[in-house]
Amino acid sequence: MEPVPYPRDMVGYGPVPPAALWPGKARLALNFVVNYEEGGENCILHGDPASESYLTEIVGTAPLPGRRNPTIESLYEFGSRVGVWRLLSLFAAHRLPFTAFAVGMALERNPEAARRMFAEGHEIASHGWRWIDYRDIDEATERAHMQRAIGTIRD
Repeated sequence: MEPVPYPRDMVGYGPVPPAALWPGKARLALNFVVNYEEGGENCILHGDPASESYLTEIVGTAPLPGRRNPTIESLYEFGSRVGVWRLLSLFAAHRLPFTAFAVGMALERNPEAARRMFAEGHEIASHGWRWIDYRDIDEATERAHMQRAIGTIRD
């Protein structure tokens, strides 16, 4: 029986992965990633039609068109007011670096957190300007958002 053509690679290297040569003959490499999006999510205050409803700790949250959702806003605010500081302290205590997948707008709304990430040597990777669904955003807007996010990280 011939396999049916499929556009995705579902096998990869199979049972024979490539031999990775890590420094010090390490057998494992870890990269810690902290997503930092708080303050860049969908929100009426940002001109969005509704507050964030997709990526929350409350599964099945319905959007509230034209209205703020204080529950969702407080979940995101916890991350910027409390969570990021706990994580920064934890990583500092263990002298471990991380990569921040950071949304530019979130960094602008909490510049002290951004300064500390830089000061402690963490890598900042652009996760866009906003924490929104970019699938239907026109190319010009997406490019402008990318440039703004890059500018925020550079500054």
